[in-house]
Amino acid sequence: MVEAPDIDSLLNECRFEATRSSGRGGQNVNKVSTKVILIFNVLESNVLDAFQKDIFLSQLHTRISKFSVFRISSGRERTQLANRKLVTEKFRTLVEKAFETDEERIATKPTRSSKLRRIDSKKIQSGKKADRVQKWDGSEDV
Repeated sequence: MVEAPDIDSLLNECRFEATRSSGRGGQNVNKVSTKVILIFNVLESNVLDAFQKDIFLSQLHTRISKFSVFRISSGRERTQLANRKLVTEKFRTLVEKAFETDEERIATKPTRSSKLRRIDSKKIQSGKKADRVQKWDGSEDV
């Protein structure tokens, strides 16, 4: 089991960039940089050890560039501060989900009643299919 890294210290290693956002906001969109991009270089991280970096890269590979740079952006809100909060929350949830481990499944045997239910449903299904078969006795002329 791998211990999840401290997300606050990971956020200290992140870089934030502000750019012009598309979308609503009227003329404000053309003047103010409200879209926020969070940039995190996975391989240059001092917080993550080698095993944690491998997990990070494998779990979030769709969001990581070939240079091992992780990016998240948000331009949904009208203010830079609100978009920065959205980006950090998104980063937190993605990192927590990446380091989440599934519980070990304990194999169990099927019960007698579940076996009987399965066989009964198979009989019903085969009966439906048998009814669909056209029976030809050869007595009719074609």
